Amino acid sequence: MSDLPRKAITRTAKLAALPLGFAGRATWGLGKRIGGRPAEIVAREMQQRTAEQMFKVLGELKGGAMKLGQAMSVFESALPEEIAKPYRAALTKLQEAAPPMPTGTVHAALEERLGPEWQELFLEFEDKPAAAASIGQVHRAVWHDGRQVAVKVQYPGAGQALLSDLSQLSRFARVLGPLVPGMDIKPLIAELRDRVAEELDYELEAESQRAHVTEYAEDTEIVVPEVVHQGDQVLITEWLEGIPLSEVIADGRPEERDRAGQLLARFLFSGASRTGLLHADPHPGNFRLLTGDAPDGPPEQWKLGVLDFGSVDRLPGGLPEPIGIALRMALEGDAAGVYDLMRGEGFVKPTIELDPEALLEFLLPMLEPAQVEAFHFERQWIRGQAARMADRGSPVYELGNQLNLPPAYLLIHRVTLSTIGVLCQLGATVRLRDELEAWVTGFAAEAEEADETAEADETDGEAEGAEGSDDAEVPAERVAEDAETSA
Repeated sequence: MSDLPRKAITRTAKLAALPLGFAGRATWGLGKRIGGRPAEIVAREMQQRTAEQMFKVLGELKGGAMKLGQAMSVFESALPEEIAKPYRAALTKLQEAAPPMPTGTVHAALEERLGPEWQELFLEFEDKPAAAASIGQVHRAVWHDGRQVAVKVQYPGAGQALLSDLSQLSRFARVLGPLVPGMDIKPLIAELRDRVAEELDYELEAESQRAHVTEYAEDTEIVVPEVVHQGDQVLITEWLEGIPLSEVIADGRPEERDRAGQLLARFLFSGASRTGLLHADPHPGNFRLLTGDAPDGPPEQWKLGVLDFGSVDRLPGGLPEPIGIALRMALEGDAAGVYDLMRGEGFVKPTIELDPEALLEFLLPMLEPAQVEAFHFERQWIRGQAARMADRGSPVYELGNQLNLPPAYLLIHRVTLSTIGVLCQLGATVRLRDELEAWVTGFAAEAEEADETAEADETDGEAEGAEGSDDAEVPAERVAEDAETSA
């Protein structure tokens, strides 16, 4: 395997091979059908070849190409099975690994970033990478104090490669459509490009991870590994042993799927509330199910390990309160309230007029997981939602095209959809409403109002008791007012 290809012309040529290759295979398939082979078998072979080429090109290029592949991979559950199946294995590989950098390149990068004596910092260092991602790869090692650590090394030229890839992929977005039918790729690419600088800054990543470590240090369900050392383009954190979420998706037992799904939903909603940061890269490669001393259960003892804080959305007040209020009003059937709120937040532009009842009918099927005590996420459900939205002849499609996604909600929207995609890949049964009530401001308004009423009643009772007592303490403000009146 050669070094990360850095020349724009080289990378562009490889990316261009994706749509050209697809066109070539279509011609090949037509020839096979004319030759008498069944169309279904030919189509399946074409899709498998396309999936293999997609993994090969996106994986080898890493950079923005692989990042797009990883982002796309969490949406495969929304595609029809006959389309999704050939891509699933290839895209799953992008969630966990990619072709590695040569050992010599890794050593040279560590020498440049940690100093010529870098090897003395470790008692052990495994040259074979444990994982390879879009802008860096991870090596397992033992730090000089004996701790098991993960050493993330950024690919040389990763920044240039990211920008180059995403620019080129944006130009190819229309012809890339057939590779993953049903997905609007261009907005996804634009959003990934907007976050390039943060992804490349390991100092920012370390700060975000430390914030989560501090907040979840005593948590019994979510585990975030501590930052051991952060340098220029090198990040060293404690090693986290566990079952990769991609393995749970592929082979997990029902109880593993349900527990992982519940904790993933809990982390999605609690993270923003507790840290002011939303983990914005929810593909399965960034999560581990930690079964610890209880691999056979009970599931309540299993934890979720969370990795990679390079991409976050900064939400100092947690998820915006209008999200919780809109969800609650929609579930209560308040069409006018939902419409007014969405218009106020910019989801409905001032120049657009919609029927509030039609808008509510558009939203409610997607909110089904929040309408019940526990919801079973499955590919069939999300495919039904995708098909409903993609039917160009339906009023749903027309209404959806009239809605606007305000910039402040763009990343929240993608992270939420991605997480739902992973839950459907898991096939998990999740008590989503519990998490919404616990962490999303505005959703559990009834409970909040009840608490406020109880507090008010308690305060009134104390006040009445005070008025009825000769020895009641008089507030300082009353004393001042009485003195002023006497004067």
